[in-house]
Amino acid sequence: MADDLKGRPSIQGQDRLGYDLSLGYRLRVMFSAFWHSPVRGRVLVIATALIAIILATAYATVILNQWNAPFYDSIARRDLPGFFHQLKVFALIAGMLLLLNVVQAWLNQMTAVYMREGLTRDLVNQWLQRKRALRLSASGLIGVNPDQRLHEDARNLAESTTSLMIGLVQATILLISFIGVLWDLSSGFIFRFGTHSFSIPGYMVWAAIFYAASASILSQLVGRKLVKLNADRFSKEAELRFALMHANENMPAITVARGEENEQKRIDTDISAVLAVIKRVAMANVNLTWVSAGYGWLVVVIPIIVAAPAYFSGGLTFGQLMVSVGAFNQVNTALRWYVANFGPIAEWRATLMRVTDFRQALTSMNDEINMKGTIKYERNPSGNLTLEHVRIAAKIGEDIDQCGGFRMHEGAVTIKAGEKVMINGDHNVNRKLLFLALSELWPCGGGKIGLPPTDDILFVPQSAYIPGGTLREALAFPEPVDAYQNDDVIAALEKAGLQNLVSRLDTRARWDKLLDSDEQRAIGFARLLLVRPKWIVFDEVLEGMEPEWQSTMMQVLASMPEATMIYIGRSDTYVETFKPRVLHLEALHAKPEMKVVAKAPNAPAPAL
Repeated sequence: MADDLKGRPSIQGQDRLGYDLSLGYRLRVMFSAFWHSPVRGRVLVIATALIAIILATAYATVILNQWNAPFYDSIARRDLPGFFHQLKVFALIAGMLLLLNVVQAWLNQMTAVYMREGLTRDLVNQWLQRKRALRLSASGLIGVNPDQRLHEDARNLAESTTSLMIGLVQATILLISFIGVLWDLSSGFIFRFGTHSFSIPGYMVWAAIFYAASASILSQLVGRKLVKLNADRFSKEAELRFALMHANENMPAITVARGEENEQKRIDTDISAVLAVIKRVAMANVNLTWVSAGYGWLVVVIPIIVAAPAYFSGGLTFGQLMVSVGAFNQVNTALRWYVANFGPIAEWRATLMRVTDFRQALTSMNDEINMKGTIKYERNPSGNLTLEHVRIAAKIGEDIDQCGGFRMHEGAVTIKAGEKVMINGDHNVNRKLLFLALSELWPCGGGKIGLPPTDDILFVPQSAYIPGGTLREALAFPEPVDAYQNDDVIAALEKAGLQNLVSRLDTRARWDKLLDSDEQRAIGFARLLLVRPKWIVFDEVLEGMEPEWQSTMMQVLASMPEATMIYIGRSDTYVETFKPRVLHLEALHAKPEMKVVAKAPNAPAPAL
């Protein structure tokens, strides 16, 4: 789907958890996204068929309502042949309505499926735009639990939008169909009081409008808090789900540290927050039930009470009375659609708010963010890598003199093709930020970095990413699974010390759980043998590995003598093998008046 509408409100300086966007703007954004979606054609075809089915259903419902007059009149006359004849007519009408209802149910489901497909694919595409997901993860609460927004919120919004839109169209068509019927019936209502008689044009119509309007106003007053409460509920549910998932993924570390009780308290806090907001939602729904259920029961007798004066004065037959009651109920049902769906509409608006806020946060990642200083990047066509007085800030958007950081001790550095280099430094220097800066994910600081062509350089993080699926897919990532020959894949595994996994290349499993940390790092080295880049930048990948594994990894690197290697970290094995050129990082301390110096995060930070 396409990006947002042009001219969207600026979000500079706003909290990324929520934007001050109107409902109209949110709807325009989502409509624009839908209109440029590949599913648009299918949805429009189904929508056209749905409208045709709803029109046919409304027509059949009008016929069924008119059938009430001869049917109930035959009962009043005790006309047995007429009674059986009307039953045959009913069977035909009911059969047609049944067929239409089944077809409409199928079209409803297909519309929801295609709407969900379009919305989910759009959000995933926006999320996985270059560098967006990483930047979003450090953008505050809006970046927490993106899986909830991409899965549950997208599903809820697609299904609720489909349901509410179809319901609104159906209610509108029924209202148009029956308001004319009810108006015509009301014209025959003659009220007699003593010697006086009079009629009220559209008497039953006005009564139905008054009844539905009073229910709508009361529902609005009673249930107006539901929108915000449902938004809070979805947010708290997502936080609880994340806490449970996080605890499950880190259970070995929690168990070893005997931290189950502490983790239980954390999760209990999230459970309490969820239960508290659910209780508030439940109370709001209970209050709303007083209105919706009360008006629902009153509608059983209200149309009869409204039409009773005309019936008892002799202006209506019993059959005409039942036709009037049926038409009143249809008009009332159509008018009260908003009342009956106030709760679902509140949930829909809350979900729409979460989805549009999430999408807005993603699309705004392209906006220029105001920072105190940034590193300048350029491409070196000669194939060299240059570092010109590079300084790395420890915090996003802060002056390096205020927040602290580090710099290259050597000042201006040129790394030529084929060199083997190690970059280390003081213990209080977060070397990981240099790795992120070289990969253009942390431009906070100053100076200039000149990089070789993008296709020539490969960055190897400390922990290799192992995607779900087969081991062959994990080795080929991010390329397609068939990007490399089978013999090359097997040879790479064997050289990386993973020969025991050759027979399981095409086995689907959670390899990130089955392989230990050293084996997962070895997967990254096996990829190097397949890709064979001209430039390789390592992030402390050898630290903590068993000596046997380190020796094997050095054999892998030694088989690529033509590659330029930059190792960020401290590794005696790397030094002994390559006798690299050593560069140093030195800390820059914040000004004395700063009482607290925030240490840079160890987790990957957003590219700005």
